[in-house]
Amino acid sequence: MSYRPRLIRSIPFWILLVGSLASVAFGALLVVDKIAIMNTTITDQTATGIEVYGGQAWVTLGAALVGAGLVGLVATLFLAVAASFVPAPAVEVVEPIDWDDAADEVVVDEPLVPASSTPADAEASTVSDADADELAKR
Repeated sequence: MSYRPRLIRSIPFWILLVGSLASVAFGALLVVDKIAIMNTTITDQTATGIEVYGGQAWVTLGAALVGAGLVGLVATLFLAVAASFVPAPAVEVVEPIDWDDAADEVVVDEPLVPASSTPADAEASTVSDADADELAKR
């Protein structure tokens, strides 16, 4: 049995992988879409300043997202490789279990203190005559 968690069960690993893939996909979508719009409008000679100069800013943002996603994918790959080099700790058996001795013993639960014959409520409800007189005076 391994004491260290496996990388496949690591939630931060999967968040890094999925986030990196999403960043690459969204960045590539931005770049391809804005380049296509700029190419079409410039070729048709219907381009406005918003499409050309605004499109360049969107392409720059998309390229940054693609770059960040690729860095995340490289980090994910590095973590997977590094996790494969970490050896699992050896399990050391301290003492073997002798199953024959455990099966022969019969455990009997006995109370440590004998129960009293009077119930606890009866003992608590007995009030001396002096206490009763004192309570009556109040």
